[in-house]
Amino acid sequence: MDDDFSDYEYERRFYCREFPVELRNGNTPTLIVQSYYVHEDSFALRVRLQSDYVDTMMSRDTDALTTLERWRGAFTRAFVTVKGPAVKGMRYEAERPIDPDIACELVLRGGSPIVKNRYSVWLGEDGWSIDVFGGMNHPLIVAEAERSGPVTNLEIPSFCTTEITDQARFSNDSLAARPFSEWRGDFNKELGEKGPRFLQGFGQNRHLPHHG
Repeated sequence: MDDDFSDYEYERRFYCREFPVELRNGNTPTLIVQSYYVHEDSFALRVRLQSDYVDTMMSRDTDALTTLERWRGAFTRAFVTVKGPAVKGMRYEAERPIDPDIACELVLRGGSPIVKNRYSVWLGEDGWSIDVFGGMNHPLIVAEAERSGPVTNLEIPSFCTTEITDQARFSNDSLAARPFSEWRGDFNKELGEKGPRFLQGFGQNRHLPHHG
């Protein structure tokens, strides 16, 4: 039997110090509230709700469940997802749509929730997603490029400060268990001492010029 790779995601992820100027174009981001019912050893079970009709700012005071209850009627898409550990930019991910009302009730009843805005933009040869987190994960900003196959010879935008593809602590399931605010100081110290890094095992890294 042939291997079926349809349930695998291929991505590279980057930490961003600031929100990219390129995205300040007035477009409404996708508001995401999701809860993790398993988030251990890089295995995860997630329920996610999404809305394309709400434009709300993310801050340290943005609470996931309060946001969900306030905008409940605006969440028109929901999914249940299972994930396995990431290996060299590839991770098992099986995602299936579910009823938004059921998803809402599940998230309100349990798990470890997070909230974020997702901005989507096409830069260079790839579509990029930039997540701006709220609550205990504020002010984290993560950019990712995802493809149907290995993400090689990537054109990396100037707003990407350093690569975090191989850092499990930046996965959403890890952030649900241990939010960014708890270790932000240690990360900034580490980044200051070691400087930015970009993985070399994905072909040639190319850097897009700033064009804000």
